[in-house]
Amino acid sequence: MHGYAITAHIQSISDQMLRVEEGSLYPALHRMEQEGWVRAAWGTTEKNREARFYSLTAKGRKQLAQEQESWSRLTDGVGRVMRGAAHARAK
Repeated sequence: MHGYAITAHIQSISDQMLRVEEGSLYPALHRMEQEGWVRAAWGTTEKNREARFYSLTAKGRKQLAQEQESWSRLTDGVGRVMRGAAHARAK
């Protein structure tokens, strides 16, 4: 996907709850490209405009799996704290 399509996709799949500003997206994509997590190539959009298209590399898929696991552990921990706080208030 090209940058604008990435921001639109994130907004769409998050049911409009998340919005990534282009000023944050492009530096992040650049860093991910430097890390070898994405590759970029010039192409033409559906509106016949030239844009850089980004795709996830094998190294990027591995990093994504690590980030998903880390996020899962974090949200599990936060959930435990919230349940513990609710339980303590109920006593």
